[in-house]
Amino acid sequence: MANMESLEELLQEELKDMYDAEKQLTKALPKLAKKATTPDLQDAFEEHLRQTEQHMERLEQVFDQLGMPVKGKTCKGMKNLIAEGNDMIADADDDATRDAIMIAAAQKVEHYEIAAYGTLRTWANVLGHREIASMLEDTLEEEKETDQKLTGIAEGFVNQAAAEDEEEEEPRKRTVGARASRRPAAADRNRTGRR
Repeated sequence: MANMESLEELLQEELKDMYDAEKQLTKALPKLAKKATTPDLQDAFEEHLRQTEQHMERLEQVFDQLGMPVKGKTCKGMKNLIAEGNDMIADADDDATRDAIMIAAAQKVEHYEIAAYGTLRTWANVLGHREIASMLEDTLEEEKETDQKLTGIAEGFVNQAAAEDEEEEEPRKRTVGARASRRPAAADRNRTGRR
């Protein structure tokens, strides 16, 4: 980040950062929607994509009001959150577990955005940019709603489905392990036969 001489400059830099973050999300969300196996989760990702596009338009209005060119700067935080989520999703073999991971990854992104937009709104207020603060507040509230919706989907059925899939795996592992432990190893059978 360049040296910041004022809160106004910091606000402008962070707005560029969030513009890029939203742009990155417009590429990531369609992929999540395709991978989601739960219709409610697919719908949530598709709805959030539409919201994200509106967030970008809102940021463009903010840039216009501040006399800034519409231009982002690479948001490393979002880039890393998306990469981490993709890694976790790639490791999931089970559909329900993958859906649970996608919700967790999406909520990490939402919390990042909530923190960023909350800060930007506060700075805009402090700097006397009331209309901009109001627009940022609208986006902040939509991010919070998305987070709550994802929590509802996770707690409503996705996490339970992932837990049930794991419970189905456990008895098979225990059964195989129990059979193996009841059978004496070749060395033990030889010792038993010699007694």
